[in-house]
Amino acid sequence: MSVVVQLETSKYQVAAEDLQPILAKAGLELSKPLLQDYSTLVSGLDAAIASLPDDKAVKPYPDLTKYPRTDIHIPDDNEFGAWATKVTAKCTSPTSDLLKGRTVALKDNMAFAGVRCTNGTAMVDWTPDIDATIITRVLDAGATILGKAACENSCLEALSGTAVTGQVHNPYAKGYSAGGSSSGSGRLVSTGSVDLAFGCDQGGSIRIPSSSCGIVGLKPTHGLVPYTGILSLDATIDHAGPMAKNVRDCALLLETIAGPDGWDDRQPPFGLEGDRLKFVGPVDAVTSREPSRMLEGVKIGVLDEGFEIPGQDPNVVASVQSAIEKFKSLGATVAPISVPLHKEAPLLWTCGLPLPGGRQSLLGDMDGRKQLYLTDRAELVGPELTQAQFDALGPGASNMYIGYLWVQEKYGAKLQGKTMNLLKATSVSFRMRGAIDSNSGHPALSLPVGFVPAREDPSVKLPTAVQIVGRKYADVECLKVAAAWEKAFDWKSL
Repeated sequence: MSVVVQLETSKYQVAAEDLQPILAKAGLELSKPLLQDYSTLVSGLDAAIASLPDDKAVKPYPDLTKYPRTDIHIPDDNEFGAWATKVTAKCTSPTSDLLKGRTVALKDNMAFAGVRCTNGTAMVDWTPDIDATIITRVLDAGATILGKAACENSCLEALSGTAVTGQVHNPYAKGYSAGGSSSGSGRLVSTGSVDLAFGCDQGGSIRIPSSSCGIVGLKPTHGLVPYTGILSLDATIDHAGPMAKNVRDCALLLETIAGPDGWDDRQPPFGLEGDRLKFVGPVDAVTSREPSRMLEGVKIGVLDEGFEIPGQDPNVVASVQSAIEKFKSLGATVAPISVPLHKEAPLLWTCGLPLPGGRQSLLGDMDGRKQLYLTDRAELVGPELTQAQFDALGPGASNMYIGYLWVQEKYGAKLQGKTMNLLKATSVSFRMRGAIDSNSGHPALSLPVGFVPAREDPSVKLPTAVQIVGRKYADVECLKVAAAWEKAFDWKSL
């Protein structure tokens, strides 16, 4: 690499003795003439860096006159842990009434200017100065934002006991998990505190709390919904999506937020427009049919390997299998299928996450991505975590950071490449579950289908759900299948 512009370098002279220890740390040794030559070149690089314009000029700051936010506060009553921060926000001149009269909660890993963003942890103290794209879209659609919902520590927990703002209790049983990491979002929708909420999902973080709280949650196709302005875990598996009381509301929120924003390189450069971004109409069309014909012509495959996971609760298995059988009465063809690779996929996800997850999620290093960088937060973290920052992490995040350090030292990029190649092959084979759907990028929807007894106390009844997975960019098909089942059966009575 060479400096290809004319710059004044006299103020930025790098001495050989400044460069030498950096090279030595990397195991390099140069002759004195070469060391002097590279000191000169690095001086030019320093001068180029110093001459960069301020990136604040190109950041998409919100118009606070059009999108005012008031009454920002940490509530004394946080709805059994569900609220992280309360705020009231509504657009003064919305462009549509798609969400008119609806209230929305934001997951607390989303940037909303002037409102703290904890990401569920005390690792850094950050108040963003921009709004996530999907927040602007719901405001433009006439919604009212009521606050930020609690999320689990660094968004790396599937249970709801690690958020820096406190434990989030299950809406059906205090002391039980609301699921994670979008725990607050799940509880707030379930209790009716808000109509709609955002979740983010890299391994089940929309679907797990949706299942635990008895609501509908959709992890959309990777890239369908822009992730701009949201803290990343790993850009290859980052998803933001809707959480709602019912399928139609889930479709409504998805229709509001889907489509390219020009910033997020997770999204395809073309093809996301027109009817591909319409979800409510097709859902209404299905539910307007006779019940026995709502899913006429639909083929549903039931993955054998999904019921062969060690430790499954037999009551959950029975509830899900009963729900699957009911699809037949709606006109669908239901048949078992087998994908042996499915069992290997969690292993690949486990080995593939530490390197990019440590860099992107914990250190804020999004190197190689063409997207909006949250530079004001990244500057709060160095090339490594401090002891205090590490101590602020939850079990999942601290484990990932130690795994990141180990993999970086012992295996490097080769392991990451190997797991990505294998995961790509696996995702092509079939639509996987949970963390695997996140890796493959297929849409996956959690639909409540009944109650099961808690293992610790059979008198406590908790919701359970079936997961519906579809082809990429066929999110509408997941919604249609779910809406038909929901229309025909009352899950709370099952």
